[in-house]
Amino acid sequence: MERLTLGEILQAVDGTLLGQADDLSITVDSVSTDSRKIREGALFVPLTGERFDGHAYINMALEAGAAGCFTARERDSYLPGKFYIKVASPLRALRDLAAYYRTKFDIPVIGITGSVGKTTTKDMVAAVLGTKYNVLKTEGNFNSREGMPLTLLRLNSSHEIAVIEMGMSQAGEIDYLSKAACPDVAVITNIGDAHVENLGSRENILKAKCEIFNHLKPDGLAILNGDDELLNTLRDALPFSRVFCGYEDGCDYQACDVHTDDAGHIICRAKTPEGDYGMEIPALGRHMAYPALMAAAVGERFGLTREEISQGILQFAPTKMRMDVIHRGGNITILNDTYNANPQSMRAAIGVLGDSKAPFKMAVLGDMFELGSLAPVLHAGVGEYLGRAGIDCLVAVGELAEHIADAAQKAGVPMVFRCPDKGAAIPVLKDNLRPDSTVLVKASRGMAMEELVDYLKRITSEA
Repeated sequence: MERLTLGEILQAVDGTLLGQADDLSITVDSVSTDSRKIREGALFVPLTGERFDGHAYINMALEAGAAGCFTARERDSYLPGKFYIKVASPLRALRDLAAYYRTKFDIPVIGITGSVGKTTTKDMVAAVLGTKYNVLKTEGNFNSREGMPLTLLRLNSSHEIAVIEMGMSQAGEIDYLSKAACPDVAVITNIGDAHVENLGSRENILKAKCEIFNHLKPDGLAILNGDDELLNTLRDALPFSRVFCGYEDGCDYQACDVHTDDAGHIICRAKTPEGDYGMEIPALGRHMAYPALMAAAVGERFGLTREEISQGILQFAPTKMRMDVIHRGGNITILNDTYNANPQSMRAAIGVLGDSKAPFKMAVLGDMFELGSLAPVLHAGVGEYLGRAGIDCLVAVGELAEHIADAAQKAGVPMVFRCPDKGAAIPVLKDNLRPDSTVLVKASRGMAMEELVDYLKRITSEA
């Protein structure tokens, strides 16, 4: 982060200065919401939630070296030499500060949202752009109202382009985030069932995702999934340049001649407005063509050659716990896709498992959250898909996963085990894991299914 003066911060967040410090030339060179990770000279932002209030840690942060803080209320006392900026909401002030800070950098921003594949697409786009530019990209799960502004505040003078992921669970959140990012390119990966509990329907999810266009620059570009029925309704509805990516005819960026090589990489030919060229995607699953095509569209927008685009895609590395392929002894392969789950990403992961050449295919699947009243039928749809994909064994973990198990049995999955929790799954895995197997582990983040991945690694030997 480049230094910001106290005067700049006050103006950016429309704040009121409290305390004894009144030198507006005081500077900060980092911003933190965690009082345990304060750097000397930082700005501390106290966030609040249902079970915590960051205001209780203001003194701790200041005593640890923070130069000052935001606060939503006046304090009983003020530490000497520290500044306090009173704001209506520290969270909104953090966003407003990031929005101001973004204006200090005359570089393009690519904003990415969607129900499934945001992080993969972000990583793919950053890998492609990284062959030519110094790229800032969202790290980990910093795609929320709290995290995305902190990503923008990592910008510095060395960056030439930024790839920013935007997550949401409620209407209005993408608008909130994109106001800070002001993207030059807006990417929507797809419209699925994630967060349908909060938004009510996929049509409402589409409206919420389309909030990214509220702050897209007038000469900006929209990059959309051309195989998504809801996104296809936008073909003549946007006042921006737009391109569509997918398998279907009519896509501006189309994947053709798709197959898998001996290394498990997806090989395809990309038909683009700049011509045809081959792409080797170092990942499993036909769905990986979508982020690769979207990355190609971004790359062509910013002047990359087909060679640079192909090289960038080949250098792609997924974020941890997103279809990590772990090879173990006994010809056992573990597919660690435990970062998160929704019905669309579940089916994509099951498709990868089904395409594996292993004689024995085991799916260890847990609950998917935030699906509301549709949860039973959407979990059942996953179970039915297991049968169509030819999966040999299901280990269903959790209460909602019972619906996966019921449907999987009806769909003809030969072995179905029901486990109320991860502890109950451990003896099932121990008794049924066998050589020459591929095992998929996946569920929503709150299930913490990576613990079962760790157990599988403990009971298998190194490859």
